[in-house]
Amino acid sequence: MASFLTSSPTFSLPNKIIYHSEKIPLTTLSVSTSSPSIVRRGRGYGKCSVSRVTSIENDVIQKDAHGVDKKDDFGVVGMHHVGILCENLERSLDFYQNILGLEINEARPHDKLPYRGAWLWVGSEMIHLMELPNPDPSTGRPEHGGRDRHTCIAIRDVSKLKDILDRAGIPYTLSRSGRPAIFTRDPDTNALEFTQV
Repeated sequence: MASFLTSSPTFSLPNKIIYHSEKIPLTTLSVSTSSPSIVRRGRGYGKCSVSRVTSIENDVIQKDAHGVDKKDDFGVVGMHHVGILCENLERSLDFYQNILGLEINEARPHDKLPYRGAWLWVGSEMIHLMELPNPDPSTGRPEHGGRDRHTCIAIRDVSKLKDILDRAGIPYTLSRSGRPAIFTRDPDTNALEFTQV
């Protein structure tokens, strides 16, 4: 795959995109794959890994079928990061790195903010851990994280994560709907959902 990326930094995908359950034709979708490290963090769709869309010709994503005024469309393209408050950065990093296996994004500005923190890769998005006072109570939260504010992370195998949490002695609950998903909490009681895709 690396030789493909080196010899062909940009390619086009004539295709269709599904947006709000409607198929919308794309004339050309240019995808930048100049950095193998970005592709590693890209979203996998089948056997193709798309890292970052750089341009879509002629405003091909139309939303006017549902009455959306194009002049007010400011261009939502995805989630960039989720901010999570923590009391002790080292304790949180131990959980997110050593239990969940997330990696720090060293390119993010740790020293330019007035508080301690870390940015962790979650696919092509990030979690921003911020060592700040948490206004939420840590006790009295629902046992099942699906009934609380939570961050949902897509994973490939819920059963493997269940084994990891069991070995670490970290409590969790399974999805009440029966779908392959698991809910747990980080050391600061922030609820996390992991759903299998």
